[in-house]
Amino acid sequence: MKKAVLGLATLAALALSITACSVTTTPGGTGAASGADDGDVVVGFSQATQQSPFYVELGDGVKQAAEAAGASLEYVDANGDITKQNNDIEDLITRGVDVLLINPVDPQGIAPSLASAKAAGIPVVTVDRSAEGAVAHVGRDNVAMGELVGGEVKKALGATGGKIIEIQGDAGGTVAMDRSAGFHKAFEGDSAVTIVEGPYAEYIRSNAVTAMQDLLQANADVKVVYAHNDDMALGALQVLQENGRTDVLVAGVDGLMEAVSAIADGDQYVATSLNDPIALGATAADTAIAVASGESVDAEIDAGTELVTKANASALVGSTLFAQATK
Repeated sequence: MKKAVLGLATLAALALSITACSVTTTPGGTGAASGADDGDVVVGFSQATQQSPFYVELGDGVKQAAEAAGASLEYVDANGDITKQNNDIEDLITRGVDVLLINPVDPQGIAPSLASAKAAGIPVVTVDRSAEGAVAHVGRDNVAMGELVGGEVKKALGATGGKIIEIQGDAGGTVAMDRSAGFHKAFEGDSAVTIVEGPYAEYIRSNAVTAMQDLLQANADVKVVYAHNDDMALGALQVLQENGRTDVLVAGVDGLMEAVSAIADGDQYVATSLNDPIALGATAADTAIAVASGESVDAEIDAGTELVTKANASALVGSTLFAQATK
């Protein structure tokens, strides 16, 4: 079920810890955190990393929605380290937050923290990556996103097909696995296409640049590069253009504005799918606040997506870091 988020994208970015006006709530935690004494809902947000623009914007969406709802926010960044994330979550539990919002570094790796939260009576909502034990998950259908992009790539290749290099996200990550599965699904039964699964570049552009330099040498006959996010796809595009390979098509996922502009302005970058992180973060924060207030929410909340191609890219170009959905 898609949950509407109104008027959040225009709010200014906030400080990492927000204490806003009091609201009437039914807290789920021990009430020791800042703001709990005067009735504020206190959301403890454990972010996986801020090393990607997507996650920076996701955090901004959470902060904006927390302020708009009059909630307090305790924000911690795991910096991609599951041990640090578990320690951070334990600290948030000790502070007595009313609800935990978690973007897991490793969905299986946070199991000890989820057990601690359950013992403390603190409900957990996950965002982007789901984890067993959460009362609700807010995300997008990454299989569908990969399949949408795959369908457009298939159309661009035509009947002649060819070799596709896939630059992957993170090993064992559900987002990476789903975006890969969806993309491969678009080519089921197509014997004219070969997909070479490249290395894990951790969604980081510089890693994709290094990987693409080696991949291009080993796969001179490549026709398309598909990456699990636009940041990596843009890294691959950089290498291709530096080597004069403007014949190789590129596709990604997330709707990073730089990629949307590349689609609108040229012919080499052919597709991405929208994954507006501010709207995703806002929906996640709203869900967490609702849970802390004793409201009933859906166990799975899909924030929706949209395919971006040459046909609609120009209409999506704007000043935001990621393109925003039009429907």
